[in-house]
Amino acid sequence: MAKKSAVEKNEHRRELAKSYAGRRSRLKALVKNKELPIEERFAAVLKLAELPRNSAKVRIRNRCEVTGRPRAFYRKLKMSRIALRELGSQGQIPGLVKSSW
Repeated sequence: MAKKSAVEKNEHRRELAKSYAGRRSRLKALVKNKELPIEERFAAVLKLAELPRNSAKVRIRNRCEVTGRPRAFYRKLKMSRIALRELGSQGQIPGLVKSSW
């Protein structure tokens, strides 16, 4: 099980990213617009830099829904390989059979 503080920090980042998504996308569109004067684009860059760093979507870490483990994460199932194996062995995942030979 991952540290609760790490899981909570990641959840906080998700909330911030969701709340600042619109503002961030508008500012990024201004920065990328080559038709605007350089001063306006630079002002947009400065405003973008003033936003909280944790509001960037890039800073969100994929974590297992069951254990909070950050590595060996399957996106489709939203869980780590270890949790997947445990639940598969217990028969809690439909259609998944742990191989044995």
